[in-house]
Amino acid sequence: MSLSTKPYKGARDFYPEDKRLQKFIFKVWRQVAESYGYEEYDAPIIEPLEIYLAKTGSEIVDEQTYNFIDRGKRQVVIRPEMTPSVSRMVAAKRQELAYPLRLYSIPNLWRYERPQRGRLREHWQLNVDIFGVKSIYAEVELINLTDAIFKAFGANSTMYEIKVNHRGLINEILKNYLQLSQNSAYNVAKLIDRKAKLDKADFLDQLDQSLLDSEKANKVPEKLLSILDSKSLSDLPPALTKSDNFKQLKDLLSNLELDNVKYDPSIMRGFDYYSGIVFEVFDKSENNNRSMMGGGRYDGLVGLFGVEPISTVGFGWGDVTLVNFLKEHALLPQLKPETDIYVCLAGDIYTKAKDMISALRREGLNLAIDLTNRKLGDQIKSADKKGLNYVIIIGEDELKSAHFKLKTLKNKQELNVNLKELVNIVKHDSH
Repeated sequence: MSLSTKPYKGARDFYPEDKRLQKFIFKVWRQVAESYGYEEYDAPIIEPLEIYLAKTGSEIVDEQTYNFIDRGKRQVVIRPEMTPSVSRMVAAKRQELAYPLRLYSIPNLWRYERPQRGRLREHWQLNVDIFGVKSIYAEVELINLTDAIFKAFGANSTMYEIKVNHRGLINEILKNYLQLSQNSAYNVAKLIDRKAKLDKADFLDQLDQSLLDSEKANKVPEKLLSILDSKSLSDLPPALTKSDNFKQLKDLLSNLELDNVKYDPSIMRGFDYYSGIVFEVFDKSENNNRSMMGGGRYDGLVGLFGVEPISTVGFGWGDVTLVNFLKEHALLPQLKPETDIYVCLAGDIYTKAKDMISALRREGLNLAIDLTNRKLGDQIKSADKKGLNYVIIIGEDELKSAHFKLKTLKNKQELNVNLKELVNIVKHDSH
């Protein structure tokens, strides 16, 4: 029986061209995050299961984690997200760190779920978090940073939409305005989070099942639908406009000088630890009209580790949804291979050619040497198959004269150049 060549379901193999795109994405993420003063960190891919049981939410822990008992009889989990890990790290050095604390990471994450477009079992994710800022300026900064990343990839504001809400306001609507029981409020909140994935009939049917008869008699479905249809804060009932949660959202919107931000009462974020303003960014393309990333305020998570709580806002942005967005809007760059020159050896002269090859590398060029002793035509075909542009041929005559045949495969030109001319031509093209 032959072994399968396919990767594990929901995971990906990364060939050089795939890794090249990943490196490009990570580079942009890092550059923009660091331009806002964020510093990179990392943590173990395996964590104690208890830190997810404490606050992540039973759906994630029970249905979507790879968890097991290790050889030391400990319950551990392959991290499905990064927020509990960074909260644990901050709690560990709560008094030593300087605030505001700005951190980012690009972790590898695993969730056991059904693979689908934009969602795999394994992915990489940009996580950005700011600790120690109570005001909405933390949310303003992270939303502006998010917008800056989109712009850095070449997108414009007509391609995506930033939707914001407040978990406190939703809780206020469910418990005070609609007067739902604790169990009904919890179930309806979870249903609202899934609203975009359901058609109206399914949503209404599940809403009916989530409510008590007395709540249905109090016209809760009609009142809730009216609120969920709100296009702006001004559409909300007057009874809600006096709360601090409403005022925070209003302040946020007035401080964001972006033309593609809107209030959306259905934005919830699935994790139970969110406590304040939440936001998600949606692709506006009809072919990929879905949420791509999101985040919000979670002030209580650090405190679960036995230290004083600290105000925190953060977001996560997966690589899969980003790549789909870049493809949909024709924003994927043409990325060159890392190798600058393919060296074809004419004869058994590797030892003699080493000094010259080393000299080129000292000039900052990346060289791949064909070590097969094949015909020159076959060596050049390999360079072309690898997507390389420059080939140099080195034989006895080239070593004696210190002039080399430089072939450019894209335009089929051939030049006879010395080492300095060779370096100048290739470096000029790379820039």
